[in-house]
Amino acid sequence: MPNLNDKVTRQIKPEWLKIKLHDGEGYAEVAHIVERHGLHTICSSGRCPNKSECWSRKTATFMILGNICTRGCKFCATPTGKPLPIEPNEPERVAESIRLMGLRHAVITSVDRDDLPDAGAHHWKRVVEAIKTINPNTTVEVLLPDFDGRKELIEIALSAKPDIVGHNLETVERITPMVRSRAKYHTSLQSLNLMAQSGIPTKSGLMVGLGESHEEILEALADLRKAGVEIVTLGQYLRPTAKHYPVARYMPPEEFDQLKEEAYAMGFKYVASAPLVRSSYLADKAVDACTAGKKE
Repeated sequence: MPNLNDKVTRQIKPEWLKIKLHDGEGYAEVAHIVERHGLHTICSSGRCPNKSECWSRKTATFMILGNICTRGCKFCATPTGKPLPIEPNEPERVAESIRLMGLRHAVITSVDRDDLPDAGAHHWKRVVEAIKTINPNTTVEVLLPDFDGRKELIEIALSAKPDIVGHNLETVERITPMVRSRAKYHTSLQSLNLMAQSGIPTKSGLMVGLGESHEEILEALADLRKAGVEIVTLGQYLRPTAKHYPVARYMPPEEFDQLKEEAYAMGFKYVASAPLVRSSYLADKAVDACTAGKKE
């Protein structure tokens, strides 16, 4: 396991990781709504490379339950510490913001709240219910924590019937203990299997470039299919700061294309695989693909 205090040779990002910035009217409007309603987005907290593109398209991934996580994963830019109390009006604020943005598909994620007896499950339910009440024509995707694999909490969070449910496996089994805090590989698979048993299309995501082999990626994909996952995203890990886990390798686009074909061959209904892909990037396409059974 790399020591994060060791000096690591800085790798120069390849051309295919250069980001095209967008700052049009759509970007400004979304930024204004996010600021005015005091919303947290994983677009900002997670330093997503697609923030400017998605906001310019008037889409955003909302992060509920605050912006301080109880876990400290070595790949994640979200702050770790003691979270603030839950904001009781957050469900209505998020739902109203989605209405103002005119979103066709809304993605909701959260920090981990291991400090709460229900890990935030009831709040998740209230958020989805509020979104569906105020935005009946908007499809809702939830990117849930693992809830430590507790069936009763997953059932509470899903009782509001989102259209897609996701939880990211993040990386292969061997590397999981090195980069994830508290979360365990098989606990995530257990949680995903419980989500899939609900009958809601289930989604997961993997980062590459942490030192895993091609064979390990294929093993993780096979584990996801066995758990019932139908939608998968594959993207390049980008180190948020020098204090985070180092990048072992930048995977070229053609290898992402190969992984996409191999994932489809395993039976996934929708696969997004490219260097800058993130779990919520162009997420509405997965809804269309699952509905129409088409291959992207």
